[in-house]
Amino acid sequence: MERHAGEAGFDLAFPRALGSPVCSGRLRTVPEDFTVEELLPADFAFSGAGEHLCLEIRKRGENSRWVARRLAVAAGVAEADVGFCGLKDRHAVTTQWFSVPVRGDAMPELDGLDAEILSRQRHRTKLRRGMHAGNRFRIRLRAVAGDREAIAARLRQLAQGVPNYFGSQRFGIAGNNLVAAQALMQQSRIRGGGRNGLYLSAARSWLFNLVLAARVRDGSWKRPLEGEIRPEGPLWGRGRSPATPAAAAVEAAALADWHAWCHALEHAGLHQERRALVLVPEALSWRWQDADLVLDFRLGRGEFATALLTELGEFAAP
Repeated sequence: MERHAGEAGFDLAFPRALGSPVCSGRLRTVPEDFTVEELLPADFAFSGAGEHLCLEIRKRGENSRWVARRLAVAAGVAEADVGFCGLKDRHAVTTQWFSVPVRGDAMPELDGLDAEILSRQRHRTKLRRGMHAGNRFRIRLRAVAGDREAIAARLRQLAQGVPNYFGSQRFGIAGNNLVAAQALMQQSRIRGGGRNGLYLSAARSWLFNLVLAARVRDGSWKRPLEGEIRPEGPLWGRGRSPATPAAAAVEAAALADWHAWCHALEHAGLHQERRALVLVPEALSWRWQDADLVLDFRLGRGEFATALLTELGEFAAP
């Protein structure tokens, strides 16, 4: 998995916490090598009636927004009326739910997309971002080279937690979302929503990663600082930061050169939030199939599989 710097000097090669990579291989040789299944909360239940038709869709090599756009066209509604819980990887086989406000039993068509509808449910309300509990992953790493005992030892370390970085996909190809965010931050008035919402999200994620990188360097990413219940970092916005004095000092130093971005985010309608610095995968298991290493695990919403893979090895992708 290669890590690149963006066009404007946004270095996406954040420091690793567990040491040098212990293996190499190939990632996403075909979409089936990276499968993702969206998990709804255990206490969630479709109402069985209502104006929204919820569709469980498996897609291959398709962007979540493309599918939402096609559903909107097929149903004759605005794209904004189509709901889904989160963006899924494009270069993968992913399963997730979409909601479409349609009456009757009419089923929107997915002609032209490599996707299929697995099931459908009626629901009273639109599916919204962040409603899911997380995602289940199965990742095949091909032609893995490295000492298998060292790989197993590193995988056991991963199961104890890794830095909870936002993945490079949040920042766009070669960091282009950050380039766009830089231009957006220079405007006198920033409106959220649409593409701007994507760029503001990238900006917040970048600032969080800078803070996390600072705590990886000083060894405190997994250790609460004085007054902290658990290690956390900022998702920047308006309002008083709940960071403890010790954490606030680290964050101020890490973001000393980014005051303009912090100021812009405060005036873009976003509010201060906190995010855990440690990602602990659930039910991590692995097996070898000849030279391929197959990983299975679950992550919470907003957590990135690339955070695990980066701490394991270097994996080239097409």
